[in-house]
Amino acid sequence: MTAAISTPCVKICVVDPVSALCIGCGRTIDEIAGWGGMSEAQRLAVMAALDSRLVSMRARGARAGRAGRRGRAG
Repeated sequence: MTAAISTPCVKICVVDPVSALCIGCGRTIDEIAGWGGMSEAQRLAVMAALDSRLVSMRARGARAGRAGRRGRAG
């Protein structure tokens, strides 16, 4: 019996064009593509960084959204 592979995937697989991170899990395309070939320790190391990546990505998006609304006639 094969052990399940740890994964942060939430099945929202869309890559943000600015950060190049998946908006669902926070991984890069290279990390997603190589996930099955990583050791469990490597996967856990990547997963440890994902929350901060997603927070940063969303904060940049919120700032960009506010900047894009400036100057619009209301």
